[in-house]
Amino acid sequence: MKVAYWPGCVSRGFTPELHGAMAKVAPALGIELIELNRANCSGCGVIAEHSQELADSLNARTFALAQKEIEQGADLMMNICSTCQGAQSECQERLDASAAYRAEVNKHLTPEGLEYAKGIVNKNFLWVLVEELGLEELGKLVKRPLTDLRVGPFYGCYIVRPTDRIGIDDEHPRDSYLELVIETLGGTVVDYAGAQKCCGFPISLMQPDTSFKMAGRHLGDAKDAEADCLVTPCPLCHLNLDMQQPVVSKAVGRDLQMPVLHLPQMVGLALGMSPKELGLSKHVVKPTSVIDWSTSVVGAVGALSAA
Repeated sequence: MKVAYWPGCVSRGFTPELHGAMAKVAPALGIELIELNRANCSGCGVIAEHSQELADSLNARTFALAQKEIEQGADLMMNICSTCQGAQSECQERLDASAAYRAEVNKHLTPEGLEYAKGIVNKNFLWVLVEELGLEELGKLVKRPLTDLRVGPFYGCYIVRPTDRIGIDDEHPRDSYLELVIETLGGTVVDYAGAQKCCGFPISLMQPDTSFKMAGRHLGDAKDAEADCLVTPCPLCHLNLDMQQPVVSKAVGRDLQMPVLHLPQMVGLALGMSPKELGLSKHVVKPTSVIDWSTSVVGAVGALSAA
């Protein structure tokens, strides 16, 4: 499988371990990444508050770059950021709904020789795992089942709502894919209240205390449910849940110490890669120091010693 790959801004800046883990994991899954090096920020929904046409033009440009790769043999466009997925899906919905608006936006792309054509398929890595690779095939690739690892899924906002735009239906229950992947990798799914709630990042600059309390509530709920870690397909959620966790702990008045894995990192662990390869040492709450690896991910002592 060949994909026009959009890593997003955050995975190459604040969370480079995510970008690095994806680069390690992709070949093991039979995915060839054609990185869209010239692509720009999706806007995260923020730019659209100031100029809808500017935000749509930026995303149309990324789509157009991906379409050039698809014309050369790529199967689809893939991203590793659920916030990007949400912003880009919203943009694509507008572009595809109006030929007149699409033509207006394309005027901004003309100087670069680019044009967005209706109908590009853009999927988050989570969706690619389930819908393109398939859970059965993913299961065959597991070398080190995540036995006894209790994992709480954390979707974030943008990949589960609104359901129509995100394409959640009976045929594509995308709001349960994280649970399915965790189980396929041999882990135990932990049910807790915050799995599909907002991490608080969107309001972190305007109302930081509220933002941190939101994150702390979810982390605390997962801890109370005896999760070993959370896993998320969203690097922005990772920023609030992991990078800000020391501040978050103070905001809610409890010691949380909850590791947060990027989705490719969890997959990589099950495929036999070491925590060091996957960048787990770069986290604020380091999974290798918090999780009891002697009972979770059994049979992995040799690989984990390299962490």
